[in-house]
Amino acid sequence: MKAQQLRAFCLEFNAAVEEFPFGPEISVFKVLGKMFALSALDATPLTVNLKCDPDLAVRLRADHPGVIVPGWHMNKRHWNTVTVGSLPDRLVRELVEDSYDLVVAGLPRAERLRLDRA
Repeated sequence: MKAQQLRAFCLEFNAAVEEFPFGPEISVFKVLGKMFALSALDATPLTVNLKCDPDLAVRLRADHPGVIVPGWHMNKRHWNTVTVGSLPDRLVRELVEDSYDLVVAGLPRAERLRLDRA
């Protein structure tokens, strides 16, 4: 997966937006003001920080050492840094979708209903 594909995929989710609160080089993807992905899209290698269930995060790190690591500059229990090009696109897409879903699940009920995700 290339940077523009990652960006396009993150923006496909309902109410997803791209913002630059940390400067123009860091893309932050949010849903209703809450971050679900963070990436320096021009970096090599391409990495993305994604929210993850803590138990799954530990398993993913064990299954993909050096490719999925504790979230850089993030809460290491709830975030992973994923090296995108080192994993199959399908897995990267699943991890991004899981991150989005976790963030949506933490939103107030009224906001979740407003999203009315298909």
